[in-house]
Formats: sequence, structure tokens, C-alpha cells
Amino acid sequence: MPLELLKQLISIPSQNPMGRDVSGPEFLEGRMSDFLEGYFRALGVKYERTEIAPGRANVIACYDSPGAKRTVLLDAHEDTVPVDGMTISPYTPTVSDGKIYGRGSCDIKGGMAAMLTAFSRIVREKPAGAANIVMSCACDEEHTQIGIVAFCESWKAGDSNLLRRKPDVALIAEPTSLDAVVAHRGATRWRIVTHGRACHSSEPRNGVNAIYRMARIVKELEEYAEFVRTVLPPHRLCGPSTLSVGRITGGQSVNVVPDRCEIEIDRRCIPGENSALVMKQLEEWLRPRVDFDFEMQPPWIQSRSLSDETNGPLADELLSLVAQVAGPRQKIGVPYGTHASTIAAYGVPSVVFGPGSILQAHTKDEWLPIDELELATEVYYRFCLQ
Repeated sequence: MPLELLKQLISIPSQNPMGRDVSGPEFLEGRMSDFLEGYFRALGVKYERTEIAPGRANVIACYDSPGAKRTVLLDAHEDTVPVDGMTISPYTPTVSDGKIYGRGSCDIKGGMAAMLTAFSRIVREKPAGAANIVMSCACDEEHTQIGIVAFCESWKAGDSNLLRRKPDVALIAEPTSLDAVVAHRGATRWRIVTHGRACHSSEPRNGVNAIYRMARIVKELEEYAEFVRTVLPPHRLCGPSTLSVGRITGGQSVNVVPDRCEIEIDRRCIPGENSALVMKQLEEWLRPRVDFDFEMQPPWIQSRSLSDETNGPLADELLSLVAQVAGPRQKIGVPYGTHASTIAAYGVPSVVFGPGSILQAHTKDEWLPIDELELATEVYYRFCLQ
């Protein structure tokens, strides 16, 4: 049953540090990878665990179906966002009023439980005509997505012992309320740094205040954030391009004029927009507007958008099964990013689908509707029979 499996997954901490200097058993995906390795071993399928970074591994498993016409990739990431500010016990799965609560219940351990249950049912029942199935559980989706990139590179380079060629189609688990996501934005994230000259705050004119300089940049970026929404026509499913300044740090002490300040920028790109150019475009816009130098640091993530130009037939096939199981649903676009865009960039038609709503993801009392968990499990199972 997917519910019992989901309870187990919620109880295993797999927080992504999100770039913070933190440590402890609740961080990184190591214990989740251990669980998945044991799960696949007990199931008796071929599996592979690959360390991507210290304490962070991808775990994939394969089922080879005699006479299969295609290979289906089922993908669900191992990590969750941090638990800061949660008002419920994050690792104690609690069932109430048709919902299950806990960190990751919605994003995306619910989808993982549904996929694992469908995968294990195929393995046990061995239905005639089923697809070959690759179950991918990648690390670090929430921050830099190094896991899925390494996984895709492994089949491209022929380094994977289990996946010698790319899959034919992919379903990516994310909370979509059982709709089929066929398009989403990409994200480029980087830091801008201003430098100054430190001095004693009793004589601030003896120094150069890096925070004051950054304040001028932030003011200009507020204007640019409105401008960038109009550079390209909004995508019909994803809306316009966006920019946001999400974090600022600077200074050592209140009595020292700061010599350094930095901000973190989130730039969302719509399908058809070149995410590799957005930093240069902003820099060319910003430099003439300030009379001091600043530093544009390399991006720590540059994820692609997902276009709906090639995945329509896959979405139609999926939605026909969803209609049989859960009633009519639709193709949609979303503003957030997923593994789908990376997988699609390697030539695999990809659609995002799973139980739960994005409105419950990352929240202080994260929860998932149990009925959607069960419906998604049946859809994944039937899809793998095609």
C-alpha cells in the first residue's frame, strides 16, 4: 500500500541544506539512499547506487520486461526542503481527515511512494506486454540539481551499468493535483557582490559603504524586475519571465562600515528564452545605471525551461489513463522548475505528474490527500503497462 510506504519515507529525514553551512543526521540524502537500496534489494531487481557528492547519491533500479516495446523512466527526487518554521512534527507521519502530514509528504515523497508501489507491483506481477521500467531517485533536486544531470550524463556516456540507452519517455513526480504539466519555467540563480572600504563607523566618510552601493543596485533591480516581464510575450501556460532578489547579506558589525555586500537573484525563464544569456542581459542593463563596479558571480544553478512543443502526445496518453482512474484532468504549465526540463534536454519526451498540490509543498504543515496518493499509484501502474 502506498500509504504505509509513504509513512516510512516521511520518517526518514533528507533535508537539503540549500547551500547553508549546516550538518547533522537530518541533512542530505544518505539515509534515504540507504532505504531505497534496501527496498530494491528486497524486491530482487537490478539497482545501482552512485555517489554524486559526499553524503549524496543517486539510486536507480530497472525492471526488464520480456517483449517490451519501450522503456519508461519514473523519476522522484530524494531530498526535501528544510523544516525551519514547521508547526507540525516534520518526521512523524500523521493521518487525519483524509490527509497525511509531514515534511516531504507532498514534495515529493508522496509521488515517490506512488511510483515505488507501482514499480514493485509490476515486478511482482510481471504482466505481459509491460514496458521496461527505470526508477530514478536522484539527489539535490531542491537546490542545484546535480543528481539528475549526473544521471542523464551517465546514460549519454554509457557509464551506467543499468541504462545503456536513453529511455523512450519519462514521468517526473511532482505535486500537480493529477494534471499533466507540459511546460514550466527554468531558473538561473547567481550572486551580485559590491565591494567597499571598511573603517570605524564613528567616521563613516573614511570608508566606502558596500551596503549603500548594494542598495542602489537593488533599487535598479526592482525596476528591471518589471521590465523583464515585458521583454518577451508571456508563455500561454507559464506566464511571463520574472526576476526576484531573495537574499541579502553584508557587514561584520554595526560599528564597522561594511566592505562587502551580496545579494542572491532568482531569474525565471519561460520556454523559448535562452537561460544562458539572462545574466549578460541584466549586466548590460545595470552597469550604465551605477557609477561603481560590482561583481557578477557564476550561477550555482542554470536549469532549463520545459517546452510543450514535443511532449503533447505523451501528455495525451497519460491523461487518457488519468480520466479512466480519476476523471478528466488537463494539460497545464507551472512557474516552478522540475527534473523534466533536464531529462527532456537529453531527447526524452517528459511530462510532470503526481499527487498533491504545489500550494502544500514546502509549507509549515505540509500534507497530501490520501485519495490522490492512491489514484496516482494506479495511474503510474497503468502507464507502465502501455
